[in-house]
Amino acid sequence: MRTWTRAMPAAVGALAVGLALTGCNDSGSSKSRAGSGSRASDSGSDASDGKKTFRLGEAGPEEESDMQKSSGAKYTVTPTKVQTGTKADMDNSGLKKDTKDGPQIPVYVWSTLTHKSGKAMEIGDMDDDLVVKTVNGQRTRALIVLMGEAKWPNCPAPDPGKKLSAGQSEKICTAFLIPEGQKAAAVELTQGFYKEPLEWPVTN
Repeated sequence: MRTWTRAMPAAVGALAVGLALTGCNDSGSSKSRAGSGSRASDSGSDASDGKKTFRLGEAGPEEESDMQKSSGAKYTVTPTKVQTGTKADMDNSGLKKDTKDGPQIPVYVWSTLTHKSGKAMEIGDMDDDLVVKTVNGQRTRALIVLMGEAKWPNCPAPDPGKKLSAGQSEKICTAFLIPEGQKAAAVELTQGFYKEPLEWPVTN
């Protein structure tokens, strides 16, 4: 299985380079950074009642950061809206298509990140465990822009380095790429290697 899909620039510095990490269909709990281990220590960032499925707009349980700079900080992630983009969105994004992965279209996920307590946290450390699952069971992580910025209609790229302190919230939009012809079935928040992800089903 190819783990990384790439959208290469037509000219150096002229277009964005995008990377999207696709998890295995039978897992869904892989991490975008193998060493982060961040959101779910076995001591329990799961909801006390073991709840795993939420409605869009419903906050998940408090997560705890294991990042060195914000160790112990707590926050919540609330996916609020999911919208599938179009082929035209992809064509106008500034990303060159990767023919090895076949035609792809974007999925936009709007979320609210809320810092609950502890040290300030960067937005990029709060949302990097979000995954979109398609109706065919394929899972893909958010598009990571390495050079420049991909352009999506009504979905500006968040500032991953922006820090939130306790009591602050930020509404963001994140772009994912899925195979053309598929639809998003759910937004997931991975919980490490050994726990089932939290899930927000997409209702059409």
